[in-house]
Order: sequence, then structure tokens, then C-alpha cells
Amino acid sequence: MKYNYTKKFALYILLAIPAAASAQTSTNGSVNAISTAVPFLNITPDSRSGAMGDAGVALSPDVNANYWNPAKLAFLENNNDISLSYSPWLRHLVPDVSLAYLSYAHKLDDRNTFGASLRYFNLGSIQLIDDNQNDQGTYKPSELSIDGSFARKFGNNLSLGLTMRYIYSNFSNGAFVSGGSTAQNKAGNAISAGVSVYYKKDYGDSSVFAFGGHISNIGSKIAYSEGGTKYFLPTNLKLGVANTWHMNGASKFTVTFDINKLLVPTPPVRDADGNITAGKNDDVSVPAGLFQSFGDAPGGFSEELKEISFSPGVEYWYNDLIALRAGYFYENPNKGNRHYATFGVGLKYQIFNFDFSYLAASQQNSPLANTLRFTLSASFGGTGNSTLKQ
Repeated sequence: MKYNYTKKFALYILLAIPAAASAQTSTNGSVNAISTAVPFLNITPDSRSGAMGDAGVALSPDVNANYWNPAKLAFLENNNDISLSYSPWLRHLVPDVSLAYLSYAHKLDDRNTFGASLRYFNLGSIQLIDDNQNDQGTYKPSELSIDGSFARKFGNNLSLGLTMRYIYSNFSNGAFVSGGSTAQNKAGNAISAGVSVYYKKDYGDSSVFAFGGHISNIGSKIAYSEGGTKYFLPTNLKLGVANTWHMNGASKFTVTFDINKLLVPTPPVRDADGNITAGKNDDVSVPAGLFQSFGDAPGGFSEELKEISFSPGVEYWYNDLIALRAGYFYENPNKGNRHYATFGVGLKYQIFNFDFSYLAASQQNSPLANTLRFTLSASFGGTGNSTLKQ
């Protein structure tokens, strides 16, 4: 049996790519959003950073550093940390799409830490129809990734991290007919790596400054049919700074700021015959695409700057019991046009932490509006780094 997917499935695919939901490539180059395969890898999974404008690369270490900056794992205070996060996704439009994230870290010794995480993106139920528009039941596409990370401290202020990731993306249920031709679909598989760095400077009892950097998803292209088109993974660069002030014996206040850029070729501008009139050929290898991404925008350096998104955020802790958080995410209108405010709270009781975040999109009818995230985490088994102030 050959299957067609309904329009609902096409909507899911479109909205799985936040940039594509707001912008499409234009021949004049004014709107030129970058699309990749498996964009779920760049969706914020946890509530703490989700409440701070999607900033987290330089925040004080917690177990969700597996996603934000694995190098931070080396500075965890406890021997074992575990966290589970859940977010209904695009609930403004569809009722059954969700992202779940499980993260774990274990200190091997004072300098070395192992981390692991599982990310599962459930795309809900999709109705299948045949060539005659007859109902052929439902199918449940999904995507997942499994990570393993290693972080090591070099002295008291610096750490480095390495990550390996397996990616599985299954949108298909066999052959389907599109445009009069039959294509044998398959699940996409890929392997990627990531490198990260974390530096923190403690200024006594007054403040802590931190810097972080993380390049993730450096890996093979992914394909969904035998001999079909291969798509770039969302190779991504995050850089961030954070400063925490210890206001008194009971309070501390953190300000953080992240910038983010996809290290994927920008689509060039082509004429009616397919010839490139501005920009560079984006059909290149992964290493070439990574380096090319810093200077291939059709609009030159000004367009390259537009490909950088910004995430400022703040966090206030009272007596290590309750946290209040807020942030903002900005993306250029020509590169996706996502901009939204975020808010959240955190509660700590003994070894447990509960975090909640809420996304308030500034665009009317945004598919991201009213996004909720929930995170429950626990830390146990020693306090080897408890002298850290941040």
C-alpha cells in the first residue's frame, strides 16, 4: 500500500521548524531563514533556562548542562544529579505534540564528570490516506536523541567538555506518492559531536563571573530516503556570560546573556534558471558548511549579523528556597522572527528542585504562545564542590 500524509502532517513538519513558521526564503534575499533537519535538537528542554529567554550556556551548573554546556558538569556539587523535563509543544495549535527530556550526571572524581541525556519529541498522531483519499489509520512519528558527555576541570576555574550524540528521526510509514513519483521513505539516523568550554571567576563573597561556549551537532547529514536529499543537522554555536551577585546572606541575583548562531550554510539567491546571483552554494560538505556559515549570507556582513539571536535573562534566589526568573528571546524578522518574553519560578526542598516556565509570545497568533515547561530534578550523594558560590 502506498500512503499519502494529510495536510496536518505537513503542518507539524513546518511548525517543528520555528524559523519556517514565520519566514520563508525569498529571491530578493530580504527574508532568508535557515532551515535544517531535526530542529527539535535546538528546542530548550528545561524550565530554568526556558524562563530566562532560552539562555543557559554560562549559568551556574546544574544537570541540564548536558544540553546547554556539558563542560559545566565538572563543577556540579553533588555526586549524582538527575532531572526530568516535559513541555507540551505548539499547544496553541495542536493538542498532542510534546518534548520530554531526561538528564543525568555522575561525578567520577573531583575533576571528571560523566553525563547522559535522552530527548524525545512526540509529534502526535497523523492520519494516513491512500491515493483515493481513503482513511488508512493513524501513524505516530517521533524523534529522539541520546547523548553521552565527559567533562574535566583544569584547575579551579576552567573546564572542557566533549559530547557524542545519536539522532533518530522517523516521519515515515513506508512508501508514499508525491508529485506522481514514488519514494521509499525511511527513518533518518545521524551521529554528531559537540565541544564546550566553561570558565568562572569567584570574587570572594561578592560575586561570580562566568563565561561559556558550546558548539553542538557537528555531524553527518541526515536523509529520509535511499539516495535522497541529505540535510544538514542544526550545528549550533552558543556563547554566553553570566554574573551572580551575593546581595546578602539570603539573596543572590544573576544576570545572563547568550548569543546563538546556526553554523549551517545560508541559502543563496538564485535566478529563474537556478544560477546563484548572490551568496554561495549551500550544497557542500559538513566541514565546509561549518566554516562557510560565517561569511556566506547573500546580503554580506550585515545579513550575517542578522543570523545571531539574543537571549538576556535574570534570576533571583531567596535563601536557596525560591527563585524568580524572567528573560527575552530575539531573532531577526528576516531570519525567523521569533521574539518572546519568558517567566518562571523555582522551588527547592531538601534534595529536590521543581521549576516551571511560561512563554508569552509578542506576535499575535504565534504558534509558540503560552508554551509551558515543567522540570523536576534531584541531587544526592556528596557535596564535593559545595564551596562554589555561584
